[in-house]
Amino acid sequence: MPQAHAPRAGLSRDPGTGPARDPGTGHPRPPRREFKARGSFVERCPGCNLPMLNCLCPYRVQARSYARVWLLTHSMEHFKPTNTGRLIQDVLPDTEVFTWYRTAPDERLLALLNDKRFAPFVVFPDDQPDYAERVVDIDAVTESRAAGRIPVYLLLDGTWRQARRIFRKSPYLDALPVLPLLTERLTRYRLRKPASSSHLCTAEVAAELLRQGGDEDAALALDDYFDAFNECYAASRRFEKIEAPTAAMRRLLAASGES
Repeated sequence: MPQAHAPRAGLSRDPGTGPARDPGTGHPRPPRREFKARGSFVERCPGCNLPMLNCLCPYRVQARSYARVWLLTHSMEHFKPTNTGRLIQDVLPDTEVFTWYRTAPDERLLALLNDKRFAPFVVFPDDQPDYAERVVDIDAVTESRAAGRIPVYLLLDGTWRQARRIFRKSPYLDALPVLPLLTERLTRYRLRKPASSSHLCTAEVAAELLRQGGDEDAALALDDYFDAFNECYAASRRFEKIEAPTAAMRRLLAASGES
């Protein structure tokens, strides 16, 4: 059995505490309250943040994709062990994660949005008329790739209400094409109850976009890793140890050479 992975790196500041001062006004910010939701007292793996009973680390694999995924994550999502955006970062090493603050955008995100190597698309539904002229389909991703640019799926990582707030309160996103996810796929996420089975979680959205954009191997790896996460977390909630790996887990073990 492989050793647990080290805790994630890559964020410019601790997402659990946030900056000491508001990034927009410079005013002192009160310290974040300690996480006290259900499961806060469970012993968790420092590598995957899942309960030690069913650690996800043995199934962690990495894959390469031509397209990139950037996450613009609501600050409260970093607290939630059920957040699936972090699964994308595990599987796709080129994933970028930015914390959203209404009062000030991340300067590195702004620089990357202006980098001509990339063709970013903000992933959001096409359900309002005021940005209809910005809406594109998956063919625009293919065209950007053919033109030698790197397509980027910019995912707004949070609850549906938070994602809408990010979309509406971030002027630096206003010039980006809007890519709605068109799929008949239904969610397999079991850890939060969605308003509709057609509402996919962040990792499912990324996997489906990768598949539609031609990065099938990366999509399959992320899908399998998401399934393993789903199973491990759900079993841990029932205080059950998974004794036999699922089909997705076996494929991940084979890909990592641990089968």
